[in-house]
Amino acid sequence: MNASTANRIVSPEGIAPPLGAYSHGIAAAGPGQWLHIAGQVGVAPDGTLAQGFEAQARQAWANLAAVLREAGMDARHLVRVGSFLVDPAHLPLLGPVRQPFLGEARPASTVLVVRALARPEWLFEVEATAFRRE
Repeated sequence: MNASTANRIVSPEGIAPPLGAYSHGIAAAGPGQWLHIAGQVGVAPDGTLAQGFEAQARQAWANLAAVLREAGMDARHLVRVGSFLVDPAHLPLLGPVRQPFLGEARPASTVLVVRALARPEWLFEVEATAFRRE
């Protein structure tokens, strides 16, 4: 992606640098296409739920990547990512799972530990917003 089509990382002086593989902000300007990706969970295309946090998180990220591909985008177009975990003990596992999907992309990112997701068997959910300039 060249500079004229890339989203711009916003990293102001005077605040601590990001604590992980994300950016404080992403500026997306100009004509283009926005993609708002609904929360993705660890359900495979055949409808089965992956077992365990890491497997569910990998499947959820794979589902998110599939939505990006269908829209003609990839991780470089991500502007914002929100991750939801139901167990704080899973937090150290999240980075190694998400990194292969993000590659060098550093979208603005929020991670929340929540009491529950929509179904009790779900351990992880990820949502995102992407932007591709024309």
